[in-house]
Amino acid sequence: MTTIKLSKRLIAVASFVEQGAIVADIGSDHAYLPTYLIQKKVIQKAIAGEVVIGPYETAKNSVYRHGVSDKITVRLADGLFAIEEEDEIDTVTIAGMGGSLIATILEQGKERLHHVKRLIVQPNLHAKAIRKWAVTNNWQLVNEQILKEDGKIYEILVLEKGVSSYDDLELLVGPILLVEKNSIFREKWENEIDQRIQVLGSLDNAVETPALVNKKEQLSHDINTLRKVLEK
Repeated sequence: MTTIKLSKRLIAVASFVEQGAIVADIGSDHAYLPTYLIQKKVIQKAIAGEVVIGPYETAKNSVYRHGVSDKITVRLADGLFAIEEEDEIDTVTIAGMGGSLIATILEQGKERLHHVKRLIVQPNLHAKAIRKWAVTNNWQLVNEQILKEDGKIYEILVLEKGVSSYDDLELLVGPILLVEKNSIFREKWENEIDQRIQVLGSLDNAVETPALVNKKEQLSHDINTLRKVLEK
């Protein structure tokens, strides 16, 4: 049986899966993450969910090829609808999508989360959407990580059930990451400031409308706020 080698970001996601967990990996692609977790004897069993027939077939073949078909069930389903009551899923992982899409998946399938204790999500961008969803749906951040791989910066959010409240800045940059404020965090938000400055400059010659004024004010506010964060 070939041992799975994960990317740096997926190894980080895997590190937050607790020993003995039963996992649903949504948007599982090749089912590499649950296969790795089975091979490392971290989890009992897993569901690998895919909504598109091509990746679904690829995941099924990969699971069979790695000899873990008895531990991983691959399902063709939309988001959290891959989870059934009898699966006894306690941990959900969703990695490699936009934050807005992940938040939509969580919202549309939240009735399938009754027995789930932990969500581990890795948005490629717009993590704020997930944090906002968490506050609205009584989930709280228990851990966050930011890392860089192949020139790209990724955030990982770990959520458990509980009441939470975050201000606008914490929703944007992450309450735990904000406290740690490591070098990758600084790099990400320095780049974000530069991008906002460019967008603001591109609006100088546009026709002034109430919507445009609001957008410029928001951009200026974000720039000033983020600069203060990085100065501290």
